Amino acid sequence: MEDKQSFIAEARREQIIQACINTLEELGYTNVSLTKIAKTAKVSTGLISYHFSDKMDLINQTLLYLLNKKLDFISAKVVQEETPSSQLKAYIGASLAYQVANYKNNIALIEIVFNAQNEEGIPYYRADHGEEEDPLHTLLKEILIEGQQKQEFSKEFDVEMICVVIQGAIEESMLKHKNSFSFEKYADELTKLALKVVL
Repeated sequence: MEDKQSFIAEARREQIIQACINTLEELGYTNVSLTKIAKTAKVSTGLISYHFSDKMDLINQTLLYLLNKKLDFISAKVVQEETPSSQLKAYIGASLAYQVANYKNNIALIEIVFNAQNEEGIPYYRADHGEEEDPLHTLLKEILIEGQQKQEFSKEFDVEMICVVIQGAIEESMLKHKNSFSFEKYADELTKLALKVVL
């Protein structure tokens, strides 16, 4: 019985988070309120308050949800590959495929990162996260380091710098619309460019 209740609670939390994502995408961060999220989710604000302590708790949980969804999708594609080269191709391809399939998530993520502030009033994008590293950055770094260790990749490039270049090129295309931009072609070009640098 307890398992069923926790499953229902988890499903309800996800429903509210999805409504938060839709509201962020539609109205932008500054116009988001629990009332508007409740309306989108077709639930009461009281139910949201039962699952989340306040608006910032919901925003933070939504941010974690968005980051984890992206990480799960990309890492699932990477682990299917055996060589650092094929893992790098999978990383770039999966990152761009995720962005195409989850346009709303991209908008919601950007709205939170650039508009939300921590307790000290510092915007998230400027806040110091201490020793915490973005798990996607870590995954890419591990692929490049393994490639160098296995002598599949050259040791002539700086892993950290190339991570920033690849990640930057992926994120730069985040708001491109699939109707006017070929993500498949972009994935091919970026993969060729990345391999030229690392091999």
